[in-house]
Amino acid sequence: MPIEIVVPDLGESVLEATVSRWLKQEGDHVAVGEAVVELETDKVNLEVGAEQAGVLARIKRTEGDDVQIGDVLGVIEEAADNRAPPAEAGDTTAQKKEAVARDKAKAKPGDKTETDDKAAPTKEAQEVPGRDDEKATPVARRLAQEHGVDLTDIPHDLNERLTRHDVESYLEQRQGGTEGKPEAAKEEGVPQAKADAKPVVDQAGREERVRMSRRRQTIARRLVEAQQTAAMLTTFNEIDMGAVMELRQRRRDSFLKRHGVKLGFMCFFVKASVGALKQFPQVNAEIDGNEIVLKHYYDIGMAIGAEEGLVVPVIREADRLTFAEIEQMIEAFVQKSRDGSLSLDDLRGGTFTITNGGVFGSLLSTPILNPPQVGILGLHKIEERPIAQNGQIVIRPMMYVALSYDHRIVDGREAVQFLVRIKELIEDPETLLLEG
Repeated sequence: MPIEIVVPDLGESVLEATVSRWLKQEGDHVAVGEAVVELETDKVNLEVGAEQAGVLARIKRTEGDDVQIGDVLGVIEEAADNRAPPAEAGDTTAQKKEAVARDKAKAKPGDKTETDDKAAPTKEAQEVPGRDDEKATPVARRLAQEHGVDLTDIPHDLNERLTRHDVESYLEQRQGGTEGKPEAAKEEGVPQAKADAKPVVDQAGREERVRMSRRRQTIARRLVEAQQTAAMLTTFNEIDMGAVMELRQRRRDSFLKRHGVKLGFMCFFVKASVGALKQFPQVNAEIDGNEIVLKHYYDIGMAIGAEEGLVVPVIREADRLTFAEIEQMIEAFVQKSRDGSLSLDDLRGGTFTITNGGVFGSLLSTPILNPPQVGILGLHKIEERPIAQNGQIVIRPMMYVALSYDHRIVDGREAVQFLVRIKELIEDPETLLLEG
């Protein structure tokens, strides 16, 4: 009995997805639970598995198609018990020859047999056997069409589907192989320009259109919404990181040996943020119509720059976690973002966000809110700078910090005091144990 492959429940607030890639092709055998197709959502990529063993009979939604929960992606049919095992290439050729001979023996003179049609491929098929548009992904076909490329000209393994990367590689080779080489152009039949004619600039390869991933589309939409729906403002301060750096230096080896993770900077800022949020609860709130929802729990989002776009996994109940537990969670989130294994639960919710542009060398920036949150703390590069201290000029490791906030419920005074509190807790980290 055929079984339909449908788009599963994608989780809270996720209603649509995009078919990222088929892991199996029509005619492939699949086992129960084996991943068949990968879906891309605005948060994570999900693999849809087979509910029964059999053969992938039909693919109804191709790569790049947008789908919703419940849409049919493909159909799996049970494999026949008497299905013959795949024949060897040599056996197949021999069987075809026998079939042709039988058909010709039965046919009357002048008749055209079905095997004659099959045995007489077109000129194009003879030149490139087994190659046609059906073996190319939709993205590859579209890219080839945009650049005027014949798919049959692209070198490719005939047993695999032709992908966007194959087309891009061919375009790069073609551009590099003919640029500045009149002989090559002449051999390929490209007419040569006259000596007094203006050179014609080849536009192929100078521009490229790449479809935005669903995650990137969502990031773009949410960032625009954040600026259009919130009265967003940013305030700045600077922090002397000397005390934290000295503490990390003293405790580095023992912390790693005891907990199996390095003592980083982020756990200090998570704890300092919790302490400041307790003192200024409006920063840990959200707006719901004409009401302010004050949250007496502290789920801190940690912005991570993944390859496919920014993700914000959430450290839940951060006020109840130790420094080691926070560092362990951050390390796990970073690893998951690299291998694409973040789950929807990892990204759901959050009451306040921390983003660290300093790891990329940013000295100063204005972070954008992560709706419906009303506050986000931006960290930056630690840089030694001369500052006045006790009437003397000294060199200290300083970091600029920024707080972007929704001015509708957070006043400027509270925002400034919030950052001052962060500064106090970081510059005297022992207070984090007492008040953080």
